[in-house]
Amino acid sequence: MGSAQAKSKGPAWPRKIIHLDMDAFFAAVEQRDHPEYRGKPVVVGGDPDGRGVVSTASYEARPFGIRSAMPAAQAKRLCPQAIFLKPRFDVYQIVSHEIRGIFKHYTDLVEPASLDEAYLDVTTDKLGIGDPVMIATLIKQNIRAVTKLTASAGVAPNMFLAKIASEMQKPDGLTVIAPEHIETFLKNLDVRKIPGVGPVTEKELHARGIRICDDLAAAGEARLRKWFGKTGSFLYQRACGVDTREVEPEGIPKQYSTEETFAQDIRDRNWLEARLRVYAQEVFEGLMRRGQQGRTVVLKVKYFDFEQITRSKTLAQTPDHWEVLYQVGLDLLRRKTLAGQKAIRLLGIGVSGLGEGPPPRSRQGDLFEVSNSG
Repeated sequence: MGSAQAKSKGPAWPRKIIHLDMDAFFAAVEQRDHPEYRGKPVVVGGDPDGRGVVSTASYEARPFGIRSAMPAAQAKRLCPQAIFLKPRFDVYQIVSHEIRGIFKHYTDLVEPASLDEAYLDVTTDKLGIGDPVMIATLIKQNIRAVTKLTASAGVAPNMFLAKIASEMQKPDGLTVIAPEHIETFLKNLDVRKIPGVGPVTEKELHARGIRICDDLAAAGEARLRKWFGKTGSFLYQRACGVDTREVEPEGIPKQYSTEETFAQDIRDRNWLEARLRVYAQEVFEGLMRRGQQGRTVVLKVKYFDFEQITRSKTLAQTPDHWEVLYQVGLDLLRRKTLAGQKAIRLLGIGVSGLGEGPPPRSRQGDLFEVSNSG
């Protein structure tokens, strides 16, 4: 584990996984393209004088307490001198494609998680380098040379560990969790670091005296299942460093969607409906850029206890405006979920059954502009 290794030595790696995560991506692109913003707090998102929300905050803005999904008005109160910018998704998309092109130079096993992060399986890399640490180092250097941006990388034998590792030394970090270091790394890892463990689950674990992964492993899978159901098995496996997921290469997408895991579990339905409005706009604009369309609207919800559901509705015609997506999603949220009654940790919306065709006609609509509805 560390950032200065030149070679990955020790026991053989069963798999070699890299998680690459761009540093404050949207804000970094804006600072790159506008030198006058460099070294200053930059917030990309909605109108701070309206109902906008923060998408990305630069590292200069974060010491003020500004974070993603925060109301932009609150961010302005925390840092009045911050520079507030509307997102330029067309630019971010171009940069994202450049970065993915770099990934494909080393492996075809690339699974994008979003515009600014991806998993790579380099167990067998195209260039025959063999060492995942060296590959991650080269990719970071390539990204900086081509885009003038920095990325943080995590190298590990599975996706779960690689994800955690990439967050350890941001920005511009490289953290390695070699097979022989997994047990040591996890032993004192805070349970909150496990992706998917939010404030509610953390509180329940703390109430049972479980604060680190070593406590989770010691509790045993049977006891954890008794306490948390199937989530208990998930927690136990992660505490033991087990993740059998495979990196799934990007193919022809059958669905285009966006989702968000909240920093806190949310019961306020008005707040959820406002976020859903943002997602609907983002998905519609994304379909326009791709020249794709579909008729099935899909709503995704994960409750605080990790129960996950999807609800969908197939329309007679393809949506020609983001408000159509929003209204359908809103109806599904209100009638087909427990929003407002049961706390929600993740919310998303998408369109499935995609086919190529003329992009839907665009109308007036400001991305990241949120207002209450209903």
